[in-house]
Parts: sequence; structure tokens; C-alpha cells
Amino acid sequence: MNKSENDVRRRVREGDREAFAQLYEEFARPVYNHGLRLTGDWSTAEEVMSETFLTAWRTRARVQEGGGSLLPWLLGIATHKADNARRSARRRQVFLARQSSAREVEDFAARTAGRIDDARRLRAVQEALGRLRRQEREVLALCVWSGLDYQETAEALGIAVGTVRSRLSRARKKLARLADESAADGREPLVDGREPRARRGEVTSAAAIAALPVREELT
Repeated sequence: MNKSENDVRRRVREGDREAFAQLYEEFARPVYNHGLRLTGDWSTAEEVMSETFLTAWRTRARVQEGGGSLLPWLLGIATHKADNARRSARRRQVFLARQSSAREVEDFAARTAGRIDDARRLRAVQEALGRLRRQEREVLALCVWSGLDYQETAEALGIAVGTVRSRLSRARKKLARLADESAADGREPLVDGREPRARRGEVTSAAAIAALPVREELT
């Protein structure tokens, strides 16, 4: 157990604002990127990030010593926030679809320099992830993109390590099948052939990584 990590946990639990500010500086970007991958929308990802740290501050008393980095805890909160955001977006889409005279709103984001191609790639990732069950999508994002090991992912989602392994295995198989379908149809592959960075406990497979290069940065 890293003593400095244990000290951060203690200080955050006790409401040390300086320690929490350091926590934000260290993990704001990983939390934002996680939200972006799960929601496919930059502005929503920013909301997910903000709500994650607000919730973390409100629930800081639940932090216990001896658990290592607080990143799994934060990403667990972000996962739930992103899931709520996705459900809200679906409800809005259903509502707007029912409006007979709904006015089209111009998407100014498409004009933003450097984001047009990123948006296209992100939509491709979301198309692939949309074919997965929510539980599979969450495990894939945490293990593959955020680089958590199996134990940390289990901690973030509140599930068993064996469950993490089985969900990740199912997600990879489904994405591999989607990659084969895209190739057979002559479409641009939804799955990037490059391996992600190998990290603790991560199982890599070129045919099962929906990790298209999308610019991930706080704006």
C-alpha cells in the first residue's frame, strides 16, 4: 500500500480542500475522457466530470484507508453519471422526435477547428459501443481505455473480479464480430487495429478494441 495514497485518502475523507483540489488536478482529465467515451459528447462529458467531483466531495466520508489510488472510486461515480446522461439524452431524443414542428438547431460544434474528424470517429466508436450491453460497455471503457486492472474495475463498479473478466470477454467477442461485419461490407472498420497501451491486468486483442483515435482534452 502506497503511504502517500493512504494519506490522500485520509485527507479527502476528512474534508481537506487542498487534498481534494490535488485530486481534481490529477484525475480531472481521466474522468472527463471516461465520460467522453461513454457518452460520445464533449459537453456532456464536461457535465459528467463536474458532477463526478461534486458527488465525490459530498460522499467523501465513504472513502476508506488502504484502498490505493482514488481513481477507481472516481471512475465508478463517473460511470453512473454517464449512464444517467445517456438515458436523459434518449428521453430528449424521443420527445423531440414526437414534435411535429420541431425546429432544427444548427450544430456549431461541427465548425470548431480540429473537431470535425474527431466527431466522425467518435460517432463510429459510439455506433460500436451501442451494440454492447451497458455492463459490457462500462467494463470495456474502464479496463481498456482508462487502464484500470481487474481489481480496480471491480472496485469502481462494485462487482466481482470474475464478473469483470466475463463481461470484458463478451464485449471483445462482440466487437470482433462487428469488425468482421464492417470489413465484409467494405465499410470503415469500427475497431482500431492498434493495441491499446498494455497496463495492469489488461488483456489486449487487436480485433476487439473499439478505440478509434479521438482527441481527448479538456476544453
